[in-house]
Amino acid sequence: MTTPAPLSGNQKRKMRSASRLYAVQALYQMEITGVSFDRVKAEFLDIRFGAEIDGEELIDGDVTLFGDILEGAVKWQALIDQCTDRALVAKWPLGRIDTTLRALFRAAGSELQAKDTPPKVVITEYVDVARAFFPEGKEAGFVNGVLDHIARELCPEAF
Repeated sequence: MTTPAPLSGNQKRKMRSASRLYAVQALYQMEITGVSFDRVKAEFLDIRFGAEIDGEELIDGDVTLFGDILEGAVKWQALIDQCTDRALVAKWPLGRIDTTLRALFRAAGSELQAKDTPPKVVITEYVDVARAFFPEGKEAGFVNGVLDHIARELCPEAF
């Protein structure tokens, strides 16, 4: 039996990026369907990571990062939502924001609160996630502004 080759830095980065996208999808699914954290997490790890859709194989994610983002988003949801509300203008409370964007802000807020990844990296990664979900829209710029505000509140020492 041969040992698999170690992952390159680029492969690890792609897996981390995929985990962020999967985390947003999982948080979205939890909010829309009311399915439990454990059930959604298991579904993603067992079925979605590396799945083949329309003949195209999805990339595996970083299992640890995926779990950490989900756990943090659930654990710190009230704090993250409060920070997000403060970043939004008064006419756009969090409840009026698209469910996908709410899930994205919660996932990003989880990473920012954990302080394991530099805030500027978190912002860049989730702006890319926004582009994946909204390729034609202005959401990426909106996400950038909101996450910059949240990051400055949760990680002031990084700015």
